[in-house]
Amino acid sequence: MGHLRWIRRERRWSWALALIATACCLVTTATFSPGFVSADTLSQLRQALGREPLSDWHPPVMSLVWQGLIAVTGLPAALAIVQSVLFWAALGTIAWCVWEATASRPKSLAVLGLGLTPQVLTFVGVVWKDVHMAIALLATCAVALVGRRLPAGRPALRWTLLGLGVLFLVYAILVRKNAVFAAIPVFLLLVLALWGRPGRRTWLVSTAALVVALVVPSVAVSAFARPVQLSQGSQILLDDLIHVVPVRELRTADVSPELRGRLVAAAEECHRIKSLSNSYFTCYDPGPNGLAADADQLMSLWVSKMTGDVPLYVQYRLQVFSELLFKGRYEYQNGVMPNELGLRVTNPRLEATLQNYIDAAVRDLSFLFAGWFWLGVGLVLVFRPGRGKFSMPVRALAFSSVAYVVGYLPIMPATDFRYVYWPAIAGTLGLLLVWAGRGTPPPASHADSRAGSDRQAQPARPADPENEPLPN
Repeated sequence: MGHLRWIRRERRWSWALALIATACCLVTTATFSPGFVSADTLSQLRQALGREPLSDWHPPVMSLVWQGLIAVTGLPAALAIVQSVLFWAALGTIAWCVWEATASRPKSLAVLGLGLTPQVLTFVGVVWKDVHMAIALLATCAVALVGRRLPAGRPALRWTLLGLGVLFLVYAILVRKNAVFAAIPVFLLLVLALWGRPGRRTWLVSTAALVVALVVPSVAVSAFARPVQLSQGSQILLDDLIHVVPVRELRTADVSPELRGRLVAAAEECHRIKSLSNSYFTCYDPGPNGLAADADQLMSLWVSKMTGDVPLYVQYRLQVFSELLFKGRYEYQNGVMPNELGLRVTNPRLEATLQNYIDAAVRDLSFLFAGWFWLGVGLVLVFRPGRGKFSMPVRALAFSSVAYVVGYLPIMPATDFRYVYWPAIAGTLGLLLVWAGRGTPPPASHADSRAGSDRQAQPARPADPENEPLPN
């Protein structure tokens, strides 16, 4: 009878976690309604509404998903709602996994509390590709932690969870190309969490599934949606040319006279206003055709100039990267940018309350919004992931965080906090999992021995055989 009462209490707390996560989701949705937007977001919304041609300046897949949601619901706010639901569903799932593994209510509640910390809450309802990427990676981690809870056997369910995790990973990479740096450690976590000691065949099939899932939608979007090619990546080339090549050399650059004049004028303007990056928006006059018309010339000039002065190029990139780490900015998106689409903040008092909270945190806890802090947290957790049940997920989160930050070294476009938003989430979750794992036995050498429950011993599952049947 006592055991039955304990099981009932356990189930009640699982439902309590679900209810708390749902309440947080509702409050978050109301506070950010209809989703905070910047100029970038408005451009994507116009494309989703058909008021601008679909382009590759921002990820086409995000605009297409938004278009589909508007077609179904009629609400531009639909994407922000889905974003909030997925975020809190992922956190709620991770909280449940922590509860199942530790039987600790405070530890499981702390995971939900992660979503209310200022460095995380600040962007939860902002419709940005960086936020979508971070939430998709968080959802993949939630799938992996569920996979670690599976009992022995259940191959069909494992492959189903792999498919779900790969879906989230693919979306993360499609909306943010450099997310591939962060996605690889999370993918490894997903496979190891599901199979413990996956055989060669499992690795090959899992990797092939990820590659195919990336290639097919990319080809489909290019073939059927046909986004206008605007050569956004040329922004990075432009930054390097303007800030590395002396003006006297730009005056004689082997490019068209029109492009040469714009490069010289941009270099002089950037020097005048002391703008170190994001030159396309701060210093450059792109002309009527943007960067697409000049992309080939910019690439050719970049190759010749950067290879000719590697030390100066490296110094410039290190300086820009140091600004991301030590001079971050844009910690809060101030509601809905003025627009002609009729979008307005639905609950201005809630928005003002949120802004007061974030502003106070930026003032008094500025390290929570600093790139150097989250890079440091990631590096510490790589080498010290703890000894408890969550050491593997912690190390994967740490590698993902560090790889993502360092991956910005050659391509840093600006110093916005959103560029380290995923490391902030991953680092916060990693620290919580280290704490949650304290006092728990370390995982068995066979990836938790594929135990179905941390409270009831299960027979160890044999290593994944090479001939394990795949689902039909």
